[in-house]
Amino acid sequence: MPTFDQALRKAGEFGRFQRRVFLLLCLTGVTFAFLFVSVVFLGSQPDYYWCRGPSAAALAERCAWSPEEERNRTAPAPRAAPERRGHGQCQRYLLEAANASTALGCADPLAAFPNRSAPVVPCSGDWRYVQTHHTIVSEFDLVCVNAWMLDLTQAILNFGFLTGAFTLGYAADRYGRLVVYLISCFGVGVTGVVVAFAPNFPVFVIFRFLQGVFGKGTWMTCFVIVTEIVGSKQRRIVGIVIQMFFTLGIIVLPGIAYFTPSWQGVQLAITLPNFLFLLYYWVVPESPRWLITRKEGDRALQILRRVAKSNGKYLSPNYSELTVTDEEVSNPSFLDLVRTPQMRKCTLILMFAWFTSAVVYQGLVMRLGITGGNLYIDFFISGVVELPGALLILLTIERIGRRLPFAASNIVAGVACLVTAFLPEGIPWLRTTVATLGRLGITMAFEIVYLVNSELYPTTLRNFGVSLCSGLCDFGGIIAPFLLFRLAAVWLELPLIIFGILASVCGGLVMLLPETKGLVLPETVDDVEKLGSSHAHQCGRKKKIQVSSSNV
Repeated sequence: MPTFDQALRKAGEFGRFQRRVFLLLCLTGVTFAFLFVSVVFLGSQPDYYWCRGPSAAALAERCAWSPEEERNRTAPAPRAAPERRGHGQCQRYLLEAANASTALGCADPLAAFPNRSAPVVPCSGDWRYVQTHHTIVSEFDLVCVNAWMLDLTQAILNFGFLTGAFTLGYAADRYGRLVVYLISCFGVGVTGVVVAFAPNFPVFVIFRFLQGVFGKGTWMTCFVIVTEIVGSKQRRIVGIVIQMFFTLGIIVLPGIAYFTPSWQGVQLAITLPNFLFLLYYWVVPESPRWLITRKEGDRALQILRRVAKSNGKYLSPNYSELTVTDEEVSNPSFLDLVRTPQMRKCTLILMFAWFTSAVVYQGLVMRLGITGGNLYIDFFISGVVELPGALLILLTIERIGRRLPFAASNIVAGVACLVTAFLPEGIPWLRTTVATLGRLGITMAFEIVYLVNSELYPTTLRNFGVSLCSGLCDFGGIIAPFLLFRLAAVWLELPLIIFGILASVCGGLVMLLPETKGLVLPETVDDVEKLGSSHAHQCGRKKKIQVSSSNV
């Protein structure tokens, strides 16, 4: 009796139905990109800031000073380090200590002190900001001794991603892809609105964590759905194009942020579209591959007939039964990913690949982004740079397979990092060119790992396996800023050397993975163990479940 892949070929592997579902779910990539990098604009530094004491505030009001006049006359000169994104002063003049018989003058308040030298004290919390866009930095005073709290907001988001990878990845394999996707979209929307109207920083952090949890659920689950609903020949297209929509989100976000003056407006603009995804309940089906693993062959066949009708195909009454695995349905666990030799090898290599991609990608983005130029233009250009990587993948991945481009992209990124570290400072154009080549290489590696990860795990473990392995990406995202800036304090080029070693080692390990070009998606762990053998096309032990055509 026909397998699911045979029935799918008859119903159409990438017809009108799949294209519609695919394009709708691709929009999730745009909103996930918004969430992933939004801190760049939510937490952008003000042009400058200073500490304001009570005497300075009263004096500024009495003298009708502009913000710049107040800063110049009542605040110490800023001593900003070159790497700081804003500049300000974390101390203030103690103007209250002036001799009571000498009034503070509008022309020169410091004249009331001997030698115009007023005592300097740490700021107690009254800050003044000059900025074109209102951000969480000025909302919650995330400057000076509290500057680390801005980094905490991104670390908390990545921790939410990591939590979502474990919890919602598990839930999607147990309860279904579509239901978890819809719950996640609703969760991102609700928690995002709470973040926008957070009354204090603790509430902001808590709900940003929850938004990360649900955000990971939307991205990973939609990726698995589109991978499972198309044929093997189309997996490489949908797997790469859906990530091009992630890049599209990076390109669009600077425009949204530029024309939205407050961080609350930006937060709402990137959050509210998630509620529209709830309409997908009526147009996006549950994954029929998942239904077969849960022994629900009748529902899977109903979806296939719906696919065939929309694609202008005809699924004859002969397709009244599908073969399904005779394995008992069990809840996925980490042990399932490492119990057998092939699964264990794939899991460990993929975990390292995810970790390396995140550390090198985010490290290079942060390193290239410290230019002191226009934040919006620089961010836009950084997104455009990623597009050639996706196009190169589409041109190579089906011709020569997944493994070689995956390894080559990591090695190119690694070599580019190592070469850039030792290039002389006197030729900046060459350093920029080589570093950009490294950025393209790691972008390709980051996009290929999604596809390879989904193709190397069986249907019974796919969502859980992809979510678990990609959790190392979230862990890498947490430590990447610390790795970059701590090592750069020792030697500016040391982070590049670490990035180069990680990427080069990853490129070598990737060559140990089995090639999945042209193979049907594995249904069971046994199928994964046979990958690379002459029997890789077989689907293990099967049995037939009779599906009455009258129930379809």
